[in-house]
Amino acid sequence: MDPAVVENPIAVVVPATAPMRFVGRQPIVDRKGDLFGYELLFRTQQSDTFLSDPEEATREIVDYCSMLIPDRPQGLAFVNCTRTALVESIVTLLPSSNTVLEILENIEPDPDLIESCLALRQQGYRFALDDFSPLPSRAPLIPLADFIKIDFRTSDARARREIYSMAGGAPIQFLAEKIETYEEMRIALSEGCSLFQGYFFARPVTVASPTLPRNHLVYLRLLAALGRRPADLREIERLVMSDASLCYRVLRLANSALYGLFNEVTSVRGALLLVGDDAVRRMVSVAVAGALAGSRSTPLLSMALVRARFCESLAPHISAQPSELYLLGMLSLLELLLETPMDRILEALPIGPEMKAALSGQPGILRSALDLARCLESCEWGRCQDLLQFVGLTEGSVTALYLESVRWASTELSS
Repeated sequence: MDPAVVENPIAVVVPATAPMRFVGRQPIVDRKGDLFGYELLFRTQQSDTFLSDPEEATREIVDYCSMLIPDRPQGLAFVNCTRTALVESIVTLLPSSNTVLEILENIEPDPDLIESCLALRQQGYRFALDDFSPLPSRAPLIPLADFIKIDFRTSDARARREIYSMAGGAPIQFLAEKIETYEEMRIALSEGCSLFQGYFFARPVTVASPTLPRNHLVYLRLLAALGRRPADLREIERLVMSDASLCYRVLRLANSALYGLFNEVTSVRGALLLVGDDAVRRMVSVAVAGALAGSRSTPLLSMALVRARFCESLAPHISAQPSELYLLGMLSLLELLLETPMDRILEALPIGPEMKAALSGQPGILRSALDLARCLESCEWGRCQDLLQFVGLTEGSVTALYLESVRWASTELSS
């Protein structure tokens, strides 16, 4: 193949360090000192500093939990929730099996909130009342509660007795938080608390998680498409499949414990049919809200689109499904986007065995299509010749397909 025929159109510069989000995890222990769960706390950086905006903090925690978490904490995850997150059901992106929704102390128990929380309980979510105070206005929240968190820094013995009395005989576990001394631990035990959290046990440990580059324009288009009634599934599928991050999030959501499936969903269309546009709308809203905090790597997005389109165009020549090959091209860059080894990603990524084999480097027709795209990107002409024979294409035909893919990706990013 003549190197002059196809110039390398994409010079990819991957940042040494991808945009990061930082999440604090503070252990919650039982009477024996065994781990019961964690409270997840969004940080502004890798320090012990909280984010001042509670809405943004909740969105980031939800977004964090819906993505790949290589060290996903054992036990229950306690997540601070704002009124918006509860009423608009943003929290339903989190698995109900191991999530405890903390109702913040400044949230008023109005009828809309109570109705929303009751609906969430029907879906299996549990609730904790954070920094609970013994005010009559807080009483409507008690029937919702599985846990009541009592701040030992701000409450005295009298206030705590009033809290225990308000709960009556309800099956509620009392969680003593901000325990810093042995004496406070002893008092909490004597008062009937069964769960404990605070510096006496452990300070929050900050965990850094890479964020994926986000295609802002695609998110906005997708939100617009989801706002139309009825939603056009083909349009939504096309928009989701134009962004590796969205493909990944939709597949992860569809295969989460929330849906209790016996078989994995391995296609974006199948995931959309299962999840429904309301859940996708919430997911994309969360991603859009935090998009400005991350940086967009246009060259990397360009490469992902070119690779996906090119692999898709090979489908008729190798008797494969176009949508499967498109997804293969998009997901092939997750290792760079997440700064995580591909084998760890594949452990959590719900795709078919043939695609997993291709992404992990095992020989096969799908892997050959992906390798051909990579060779064209790096102008490895000798290797291209070997792959052309394997897929049964000529130099001219594969060159035309690749150039068309470059033009298409350029149009998608600029339109």
